[in-house]
Amino acid sequence: MGNLGYRLSMSKKPIYILNGPNLNRLGTREPEVYGQTTLADIEKMCVAQARQHDHTIHFAQSNEEGALINLIQEAANKAAGLVLNGGAYTHTSVALYDALRDCDIPSIEVHISNIFAREPFRHHSYISPAVNGVICGLGAQGYVLAIDALIERIGA
Repeated sequence: MGNLGYRLSMSKKPIYILNGPNLNRLGTREPEVYGQTTLADIEKMCVAQARQHDHTIHFAQSNEEGALINLIQEAANKAAGLVLNGGAYTHTSVALYDALRDCDIPSIEVHISNIFAREPFRHHSYISPAVNGVICGLGAQGYVLAIDALIERIGA
């Protein structure tokens, strides 16, 4: 952590960045839609961006809806803010919506692709009404922008 010259404050809560189903396949899964960037690349980008703001991140991915709900509930108690790419659960999960509604921290929904330029079933997000903002269609850069938006909301 110290190799970039940033001294991280351990008193600050981390930003949770959670990723849903199939995002572990980024870089190989439909590169014409999602690009060549891997989830590990995105994690590195997020760590670097958070460091610029003297924050840490907790980065996780799960293909299981229940595991994501557990992580959202954990974030409610341990995180300063939350970035969620719910993947396909965005369009199907009332349970993720309920977990987010019960999570009283700033939160941003992120999608790598423009969900409104894709299949009609992807145009509806169950989780959008439960978050502070939505970023879609800007590729991996959307995660970096979400961190900046959270930092502004957190006021740190």
